[in-house]
Amino acid sequence: MDNVTLSNVVDTIVEHISTLGLNLIGALAVFIVGRMVAGWLRKGVRKGLERSRLDTTIVPFLSSLVYYAALAFVIIAVLEIVGIKTASLAIVLGAAGLAIGLALQGTLSNFASGVMLMLFRPIRIGDYVELGGGAGTVFEIGIFSTKLNTPDNVRIEIPNSNVYGETIKNFNANDIRRIDMVMGIGYDDDIGLAIETMRGILRADKRVLEEPEMALVVGELADSSVNILVRPWCAKEDYWALKCDLTRQFKEELEKVGVSIPFPQRDVHLYQQ
Repeated sequence: MDNVTLSNVVDTIVEHISTLGLNLIGALAVFIVGRMVAGWLRKGVRKGLERSRLDTTIVPFLSSLVYYAALAFVIIAVLEIVGIKTASLAIVLGAAGLAIGLALQGTLSNFASGVMLMLFRPIRIGDYVELGGGAGTVFEIGIFSTKLNTPDNVRIEIPNSNVYGETIKNFNANDIRRIDMVMGIGYDDDIGLAIETMRGILRADKRVLEEPEMALVVGELADSSVNILVRPWCAKEDYWALKCDLTRQFKEELEKVGVSIPFPQRDVHLYQQ
């Protein structure tokens, strides 16, 4: 009798181990295949959104959401195969979720900020911005962080909570920009001649907009020069090229008409006792 009972117990254990082993193998297979499918879905959604000419800012965000949502379904299916009841597991996860949420406040804050960036779109892919202590061209707005490329091609990754929760300075948000320049001339030079010379340069350049009207005014009587404020307007894409060109043209043309551009200097007078 004892031998029969022991044999039944062994058979039961072997049966359970076999079943568990098969379940584990099946769960592993489902996880591997499901993860691959989630990756394919992300790529497919990304390509579809790009073909639909949707705003490039939101494409990586939506494709990542699809990937993680698909991965969540895969994990639930794996747990069901293994024999873990997800309904009862939800209660345990709910209690653990509170503790995890408190531990991951920063990560959740980044996620929430990422959602707000997608909804209100203060920045877009390709904008040149100053935010979160960094400056550069927006390369990608992700779920948890925003990536910038600096003018010297250095990648900066900023947590989204530091982006949405701080001041954002977007240089590409408006279609036109004002160039602020200060040109210093000598105290003995003709102010009217200097202003008219620079005005002629500005009017000859088609990149300078007629409206809003440009400004050329005396701004300051500095230590070594009379500073003239030059304020032309241009399209945002012409800003840097126009500013560099004007700086050179102002110097060359002012020197041609006899207007000097002084450097900082100090006169020392010696008196004999």
